[in-house]
Amino acid sequence: MPAGWLLPQWDAPATVGAACSVRTGGDSAPPWDSLNLGDHVGDDPGAVARNRARYAQALGARPVFLQQVHATGVVRLEAGTPDGTVADACFTTARGVACTIMVADCLPVLFSAEGGEAVGAAHAGWRGLAGQGGQGVLESLVHTLGREAGVPPGALRAWLGPCIGPAAFEVGPEVREAFLAADPGAGHAFVPHGDGKFLADLPALARRRLAALGVSRVSGNDGTVRWCTVSDASRFFSHRRDRRSGRFAASTWLR
Repeated sequence: MPAGWLLPQWDAPATVGAACSVRTGGDSAPPWDSLNLGDHVGDDPGAVARNRARYAQALGARPVFLQQVHATGVVRLEAGTPDGTVADACFTTARGVACTIMVADCLPVLFSAEGGEAVGAAHAGWRGLAGQGGQGVLESLVHTLGREAGVPPGALRAWLGPCIGPAAFEVGPEVREAFLAADPGAGHAFVPHGDGKFLADLPALARRRLAALGVSRVSGNDGTVRWCTVSDASRFFSHRRDRRSGRFAASTWLR
């Protein structure tokens, strides 16, 4: 893998690959410099295409780049699934197809079955994570993996990638209420931040949702500053920090 990329340490089988890119090593000019993988942010399409080809070469698998809409839809990926398929989570049992999530502050969550029969990925911004009535994007994907791939929650490993950290993610009271409505115990993930605002801990909220689902083997982002996209401009894109920003990606696939 290219230097600086994050390689999940999550006790997945050897047949499962996983990686998370950083912003360096690509062809895009500022402000998308340089390994921007997003084709919807105003970057030169040729540079994005070259960056995506470089990303696929590094993975040794075909990444499927979804059209993510901050919702809870799940799609099963096959070899022929086109880029731009609308969904915020995906899974596959096909080899050589990479479940891929693009982010620039939202939380990417990768999943692997302990037996290596399936992998999945979810785009967990606060809207998708909260969902409706406590049923968000993580619930949708975990339930789908059980129903369609025969993988129960207790047989899943999950890895949380970089995202906006709890010292940078200022939200309004409506965000807090969206989580507390279904889970009053989620209040610990919100710290008052003046004028009715709160600082939200997105990784903590995701870990709480995963624990409630029965996914107990969770690694990666623990909410410390080294995982914060806003704080590390040299490694990560951040929409909150820059407004005009590229996208990096996290992927998992079956070799």
